Amino acid sequence: MRIVTANRLSDGRVIYLGDGDRPVDSVAEAVAFDDDGAEAARARAAGRPEVFVNPYLVEVADHAFVGRDRLKELIRSAGPTVGNSLSGAPV
Repeated sequence: MRIVTANRLSDGRVIYLGDGDRPVDSVAEAVAFDDDGAEAARARAAGRPEVFVNPYLVEVADHAFVGRDRLKELIRSAGPTVGNSLSGAPV
């Protein structure tokens, strides 16, 4: 199974293709597609450049990332890595 992910044009945040082809913020809300439907879903998202920036497919199992890009997608889904100091001190 695969989901569609991209960045949102308005703020750069990671988004996924949800029900009704709407953008959702959580991988848990993303629609998982079989191989036949995944590329069509990616194309629908690509047809909406005002929302979805550079949409692509990611392998999932039970809405958990799998495959060779698993680590990259876990990092992306957690949000920006710049300026996210846990100590609160400026960098």
